[in-house]
Amino acid sequence: MEEKKTVTSLYMYIGIVFVSCLLLSNLVAGKMWAVTDDITLPGAVILFPVTYILGDVITEVYGFSKARRIIWMGFGMSFFAVLLYLLIIALPHPGYWENQGAYEIVLGTTPRVAVASFAGYLFGEFSNSIILSRLKVTTKGKYLWIRTILSTIIGEGFDSVIFITISFWGTMENSVILKMILFQYLFKVGYEVLFTPFTYFVIGKVKKIEGIDTYDTDTAYNLIRG
Repeated sequence: MEEKKTVTSLYMYIGIVFVSCLLLSNLVAGKMWAVTDDITLPGAVILFPVTYILGDVITEVYGFSKARRIIWMGFGMSFFAVLLYLLIIALPHPGYWENQGAYEIVLGTTPRVAVASFAGYLFGEFSNSIILSRLKVTTKGKYLWIRTILSTIIGEGFDSVIFITISFWGTMENSVILKMILFQYLFKVGYEVLFTPFTYFVIGKVKKIEGIDTYDTDTAYNLIRG
């Protein structure tokens, strides 16, 4: 069926959850999780993969152009959140308030980490959406589980490599950085694989409710518009 030109309530709700998960992931990313004595992951890995699952739902049901809209919305709100955090941190605080340092640690960020986060997000989400979209056309809508997992393998790969490399290259041993990339990447991909039945269920329900199943047969994959 052809892609609907209207923005439905369900599409809007999914987009809101996507952006919310992204903002919350960025907020908790500073908390480190000691999985084992040798494996440490950022707390964001608990929630961030959900954005890929929701991205799969949006691309599979509504098509790449609708997914692109949500991806850029997530980027815009993340950028706005960073600016807001920095502004609030910079406001003068009363002498009796002793939590300024803690506030800066939790909500503050460096330009390097901000660039790493934004670049990893854009490369990861767009590659995930484009690959899923193209594979759907190539497979004629079959093998959804292969398409979602393969797109995640590539998308999360971009995100993990770009974010960790830009954030930490030159600040620690290369072997440590490579280990961080590997463990974070494996966790995110495993997350997607584990939730594949859930992804199937949600996609099926949304297609049924919306009465739509978009194929991007003539899509040029312009990241800005089109």
